[in-house]
Parts: sequence; C-alpha cells; structure tokens
Amino acid sequence: MSLFTRILFVLLGLFITLNWGLIMSGIIRKIIARLSMRRGIKVVQPYINLIKNFSIRSQLTHGVMFYLGPVFRLSGGVGVFLFMPMIYGSIYWTNFSFTGDLILISYFLFFGMLGMALGAGEGGHPYSAIGIGRGLAQFTAIEVPMTLAIISIAIQYNSLSITEIVAAQQGGIMNWTMVTNPFATIAAMLAFLGMMGHSPFNVVMAPQENPIGPPTEYHGTFLGVLQTNRAILHVVEAVLFMNLFFGGATNWGILILKTFLIYFYTVFVGMVFPRFRVDQSIPWFFKIPLVFGILAIVLLII
Repeated sequence: MSLFTRILFVLLGLFITLNWGLIMSGIIRKIIARLSMRRGIKVVQPYINLIKNFSIRSQLTHGVMFYLGPVFRLSGGVGVFLFMPMIYGSIYWTNFSFTGDLILISYFLFFGMLGMALGAGEGGHPYSAIGIGRGLAQFTAIEVPMTLAIISIAIQYNSLSITEIVAAQQGGIMNWTMVTNPFATIAAMLAFLGMMGHSPFNVVMAPQENPIGPPTEYHGTFLGVLQTNRAILHVVEAVLFMNLFFGGATNWGILILKTFLIYFYTVFVGMVFPRFRVDQSIPWFFKIPLVFGILAIVLLII
C-alpha cells in the first residue's frame, strides 16, 4: 500500500473516530438524563457546540503557552490514534502501528495531559495551580497500576506490539486477556476510571466544588479544540483497552459496540458513586488497583 493511500485511510479513520466520539457523547448524556428523569440534550448537541465554539474568536491574551495548551492536548489524542491499530486483520485500518507501539502510545497519553497543565498554568484564574496539581498527581497515581498491567501483558504475550497482542487473543472469548489474565484486566480497568475523569475521580474539574477549569478559562476556538480532542481521545482510549483486554475488533461494527460498552462502564460508575476528595482519590489507586497489578505480574512469574 502506497504512503498516499495509507495517509488517506488514516484521515478517513480519524474522521470516523471523531464523529463516533461526538455521537457517543450525545448518546451517553441522553441516557444519563433519562435515568435522572430528565429530557436531556439532543443527540446532535455535541456537533452544535463544536460548530458554535469554532465560530467564536477569543479576545483574551494570557501568553503563547496558554494558546498552545489545547494544541498539545489535541496532539496527544491524535498521536494516540495515529499509532493505534483500529481493525485487526485490515491493512487499511492499522494506521502507523509498529512493533513496540504500546510504549509510544503510553507516552502520548501523558503528553496531552502535560501540555494542558503547561497551558493552564499561564491562565488568568488564581486557582489554576490547584487544578494542575490535582490533575498531575492523580494521573501519576493512575499510571502506576496501568503500567503494571501493561508490563504483565508484555510478559504474557512476549510483545509490546498491540497488533501481536490482539492476534494472540483471536479464537474466542476464552482467549481474551480478560480471561487469561484477569488481575491485569482488573488493575487496568480500575485505572481506566481515573483516566476518563468521571466520578468518583473528577477531582480536577470538581463541578460541585468550584465552577472552574478549562471550560471557564478556555472558550471559543480553544474550547472547540478541547472538545475535538475529548471526542477523539475517549474513543481511542476505549480502543486501546479493547485491544489489550477484550480481543480487539475485526470490523467497525464490533469496534463501535465494544468501545461504547467500555466507555459506558466508566459513566455507570460515575452515576453510582459520588466524587472522592483529593485525599481519597489519589491514595485509592495505590491500594486496590496496585495490588491487582502486582498480583498480575507475580502470578505470571510463578
């Protein structure tokens, strides 16, 4: 396949991913509203919000890094997508994945968070530093059990290639990592709750505590960039967990179904449990998820 054809399919895949992220966001918010006995927004409301924000220009000036924060955040989400194999067995939807792509994707996940922290640090809100400290501290805590789960998978399949990991899970549910390595799956899925930022781990935005955060500091086009990244990042993070633990996908229909169920799992937990305080959220990841991550490695070695 020529480079031009590959780039064409990558752009098409990015378009599909963005649209599925926006639609999934609308569906999820509609479900939440119905469960709360409310009518809720239109399913197409995320499209309306995106168009509205990209049509507005900001007149505020906080410095170059403030403007680059959303750009870095979007670069992290797009970077994860570029090296993520989407459909197993298809030469058109493997993107630019290669041997060892799991390590690079892990770096991209942190790149967007760090860029956003640098941008928010130059904002005009006096409590920006509090949000940065909360976000980086919690994400660092999340990375510990998640890294242990990844190490366990690498030992189990003797590979850091996502494509090879998916290939090893073909042949039925009993071959999925969820079944063959349940402790790594539990550790990663508990860490995934924090990665999505829903309750009980919504300590950065903390809407019940303070009406601050990127939606307040960033508006107009900058908020549109953040909304674009959120739509892309939520899908590709769900695809990552689908590939590592739930057998991957052999077509777009299976990918859409699995990513929806994986993402809805975090929303469901957020609806059931209230938000943790900071002193509850961060230590939590060093307890149950960390124990399961260690067990996953120890049992494989034994």
